[in-house]
Amino acid sequence: MANEKPIEFEQSLAQLEQLVQKLESGDLALEDSLQAFESGVALVRQCQQSLQTAEQRVQKLMVENGKPVLSAFEDRE
Repeated sequence: MANEKPIEFEQSLAQLEQLVQKLESGDLALEDSLQAFESGVALVRQCQQSLQTAEQRVQKLMVENGKPVLSAFEDRE
């Protein structure tokens, strides 16, 4: 498992959406619902970690010579 590639954010989000749909359908047995909920919690944590990592990378890229660099987005019309 140590060599397994982490699941990408988009894949985790898609899996989470599928789990939510299954849970909302009400067709799962109690044990299946609990397992789906546990899987969902793990996926939410993965998504949060991915977002935090992305935010840190953006913040790192936005610093130049130890000072924040702010720049306006250009209109692309």
